[in-house]
Amino acid sequence: MNTDYARLQMVNQQVRGWNVYDEDVLNMLKTLPRERFVPDGLESLAFADLAIPLGHGEYMMTPTIEGRLLQALGLRGGEEVLEIGTGSGFMTACLAALAARVTSVDIYDDFVASARRKLADGEIANVEVVQMDATRELPCGRYDAIAVTGSIQAFDPRFVDALNPGGRLFVVVGDGPAMEARLVERMDEHDWKTRSLFETDLAPLVHGALPPQFRF
Repeated sequence: MNTDYARLQMVNQQVRGWNVYDEDVLNMLKTLPRERFVPDGLESLAFADLAIPLGHGEYMMTPTIEGRLLQALGLRGGEEVLEIGTGSGFMTACLAALAARVTSVDIYDDFVASARRKLADGEIANVEVVQMDATRELPCGRYDAIAVTGSIQAFDPRFVDALNPGGRLFVVVGDGPAMEARLVERMDEHDWKTRSLFETDLAPLVHGALPPQFRF
């Protein structure tokens, strides 16, 4: 397989075809080797519009959702980013290519170990990967952007609390098959706004079925 050509086709036909027009995102996806982050034996599926299984009932997001997530966050190189759900490490690498620093957390220690290895092999150094259940706790500090890569049944306001003023959160909320992808922007210490982006169906975070804590 000509991986460079397959990657270009993925970007032009799938990602751009689903209303992703941010040139920084598209150019990054054209060069970052997605095939190095899929599980062994599934390299031929790296550029298909599929949710690739990772183990533990978890999946890589499709290229189209990855593109929409990255475009929504609008990273421009100086941001501190939190990723909730490291998974394969591919989205971690994408965020690291577009931001200053990424902290990524995952509940599974084998995902953490694998992602660390793949990121190191790719000489991606502006990342810290930590084993943590983000439905129970979050890393200390605040972030300019947060990407939640698994769905949650009910919105969790702790994610907004972890944003700096002006920060942006991408999150998918609801029950399948019709979940809502949202962009939440923190305006100041006590105010934020939410925009509905698109309808999708995304594998849930472990323990992502949270009791309703907050309603917009």
